[in-house]
Amino acid sequence: MDATVKALDETRGAADGNVPVVSVVVPCFNGGRFLDGLMASLDRQTLRAFETIIVNDGSTDEATLRKLATFEGRARIIHQNNRGLSAARNAGIAAARCEFVAVLDCDDTFEPPFLEEASALLRSAPKEVAVAVSHLRLVGAVQGLVERYFNPFDLLFTNTMHSGVMVRKASWQAVGGYDETMLQGYEDWEFYLRLSLAGYRAVEIPKYYYNYALATGGMLLGRSSQVHAALWRSMRAKHAAHYTPLAIVRRWRTARGDNSHVSLAKAFIVLGLAKMLPDAWYSRLIMEHRRRKLLEGRLPTDAGPVSYDYPGVDGTVSHSR
Repeated sequence: MDATVKALDETRGAADGNVPVVSVVVPCFNGGRFLDGLMASLDRQTLRAFETIIVNDGSTDEATLRKLATFEGRARIIHQNNRGLSAARNAGIAAARCEFVAVLDCDDTFEPPFLEEASALLRSAPKEVAVAVSHLRLVGAVQGLVERYFNPFDLLFTNTMHSGVMVRKASWQAVGGYDETMLQGYEDWEFYLRLSLAGYRAVEIPKYYYNYALATGGMLLGRSSQVHAALWRSMRAKHAAHYTPLAIVRRWRTARGDNSHVSLAKAFIVLGLAKMLPDAWYSRLIMEHRRRKLLEGRLPTDAGPVSYDYPGVDGTVSHSR
């Protein structure tokens, strides 16, 4: 029997026994208006045995606090002072009881098969496979499809993943979790980079199971894009040994055949521009590149409809910061 099929059967068996197989961690900061949609997406999961942990990261909105109270019993609610998205994720994962943890921002959703398929793939994979990631679907004000993948070389220069993944708790613990000092963005990118530098890999699900909600077209070109130069410079400083010319070439040689989309020449051009241009210019260059990619991603596709409506996507989406 194929290992993945066997793992899928084992996952369903555990679910039939109502033993939690997966923990779902949801950071929430003043995002109460999205929680009904999020919980609806979890109710539609084909995997039935999972626990939901919502981390209230110091919400000040009374409507959010009232909404959180209505989910007591359906989810474990952790309350903490506002410490940012990384700290909220870390608190939720630390409290998780399961081997596999799905991370989901409160304004985003998973398609019904994600928890079951991702946990089955991780269960059948060797321990060095730390993450399961699917492709991404843009929903709300902007619609389109974005393919996501894991490549140890490409991750040095661009975030090839997204935040809504499933991770082994042991791997998260081994690399120290999300960096809680990264309050302006890229905390997920830096976490995946750290996993790859520690020798971990990911398994990819070539289906659009992660729904990323956008209230406006400008959100993909938001704060992290505006300060991209400073954020990426801090990442390079933190992992300086891996950004020397020799280290870059060595990493390219080992990872170039593994679904890589960044050539060696492009890598050095990007790095050179980041070092030469003023931060504002380089960040603007990145924003223009992302705007073009966004327009490409909005081309009509045949990936099928999302599993339900998104009534909450009618204003500025609020992430924990």
